[in-house]
Amino acid sequence: MTDTVWTLALCLVALVALLGLRRRSPVAFWWLVGYPLVALRVVTTYRATMDACGLTVPASAVRRATARLVGREAAPVPPRRSFPRPTGSGLVMRLRMAAGQAPEDFIASADRLRHAWAAHAVHVRPTKPGWLELRLIGWDVLADVRPTRSQRHSGGGLLSLPLALRDDGRWHVRDFRAVPHELILGATQSGKSVYLRNLLCGLARQPVVLVGIDCKWGVELAPFAPRLSALADTPDRANELLDALLDEMEARFRLIGLSSVAGPDNALTSDVWGLPEKVRPVPVVVVVDEVAELFLAASRDDEKRRDAMVTKLIRIAQLGRAAGIYLEVCGQRFGSELGKGATMLRAQLTGRICHRVNDESSANMALADISPEAALAATTIERPGVAIVGDSSGGWSRARSPHLTLDEAAAVCRATSALVPELPRLDAFRPAVAVEPAALASPAAVPAALPVTE
Repeated sequence: MTDTVWTLALCLVALVALLGLRRRSPVAFWWLVGYPLVALRVVTTYRATMDACGLTVPASAVRRATARLVGREAAPVPPRRSFPRPTGSGLVMRLRMAAGQAPEDFIASADRLRHAWAAHAVHVRPTKPGWLELRLIGWDVLADVRPTRSQRHSGGGLLSLPLALRDDGRWHVRDFRAVPHELILGATQSGKSVYLRNLLCGLARQPVVLVGIDCKWGVELAPFAPRLSALADTPDRANELLDALLDEMEARFRLIGLSSVAGPDNALTSDVWGLPEKVRPVPVVVVVDEVAELFLAASRDDEKRRDAMVTKLIRIAQLGRAAGIYLEVCGQRFGSELGKGATMLRAQLTGRICHRVNDESSANMALADISPEAALAATTIERPGVAIVGDSSGGWSRARSPHLTLDEAAAVCRATSALVPELPRLDAFRPAVAVEPAALASPAAVPAALPVTE
C-alpha cells in the first residue's frame, strides 16, 4: 500500500512539473515531451491521414499487379516524406508530390492535417518543383515572443534584422537591400511602436545613418535622439530635411557615375553597393513617424508644402535604393487624404506591416494590393502586437515582435551614440541630446513622466 501511494505521489509531482514546464518554458516542454509524441503520431498515422484528406494517388500498375498476385487490393500511395525533423516550435517534413498533385491541394488540407495530428497549426510551403515543406507548429508561438540571441546582439547582418516571430515559427527578417522601403500601420496600443523600437535598436548597433521625421514635436522619436543623425519635429523642418536628403542622394549618384568612368579596370555599377568599400557611402535609413501628421493641411500654403513633401518622398522611394537611402513610413492610417501622390508613394513601399487598425480602408490601403485575404486578416486582429506581414510576391503571415520597453530602447540608443556616422549635409538637423537630469537640478525639480509612445 505504501509503495502504491509513493508511486501515485511521484506521478502527481511529475505531472505538475510537466505542466509548469509547459507554461513557463514551452520550448523545453516541446523538446522533452511534445516532439516525441507528435512525431510518433505523424509517423504511425501518416498513410491513413493522407488518404482521409484526399492527398493520395492510385498505386502504380506494378503495385496493382503485385497485389493481385497475393490476392490483395493495392492501397493508394501517399506522397513520399522525409523523417519529421524537430524545430524550436514544432517539426518539419519534406514531401515529394506525386504526378498530378499541386501545392494548392496540400494548402487546402492544412486545417484537416492540423486536427488529425492535434497540432496548433500546419503550414505548407512549396520549395522547388515537385517538393513541399510541411511545417507543424506545436503551440501558439505568438503568445510569448522572446528575442533570439542574434536579435539581441548582431542581428542578421548589415541592414538585415530579425524583427518579428511569424506564426510558422520562423523569424520575419527585415532586409533593406531586398525590400528597401516599408509601410508600417497600426492604431494606438496596437504594437506598432514596439515593432519600431526593435527596428531602431537593431539599426543602432550597425554603421547606419538614422534620420527621424516626427511632426508630433518629436515625442515619438526623441528618446532615440542620441543615435539619430538628424531629427525633424515640424512640417517646415521636415521639408528642409527632405531637401538635404535629396541633395545627398544626388551627390551619391554623381559618385556612382564618376566611378563608372574612372577607368577600364573599374567594374561597372548602378548602386552604391558596387563601389569600393573605402569610398562607399554609409547607408541611410529615414524613419517617418505618424505620416498623417506630416501631411496635415489647414490652408492653401500647407497643401502646397504637403504636395511638395509627398513628391520628395516619392523621389527618395523611387531612386533611394540605388543610393543606399531607405524609407520606413509609419502611421495610424494611410489614405488618399494625404494628397494626390499617396497612392504612388504606397506603390514604392513594397514592404508592408499592418497591425490592428481602426478602419477597414487603412487595412485595404496597406495590404489589398498584396492579397485581399491579408487585408481581411488585418481587420480581425485582436491581440496587441500581432501584425500581418506582407510582401510584393503576394505572400503574407501573422507575426509579433518581442516586447521592448521605451526605457530599454532608449538605453540602447544612448549606449551606441558613439556609432553615429559623419554626414555633413545633415549636421544642421542633428538633435540636441539632453543632459542627464541629475547634473542640472535635484530630482524633485525634474519631471519624471515619459512620453506616451505606445
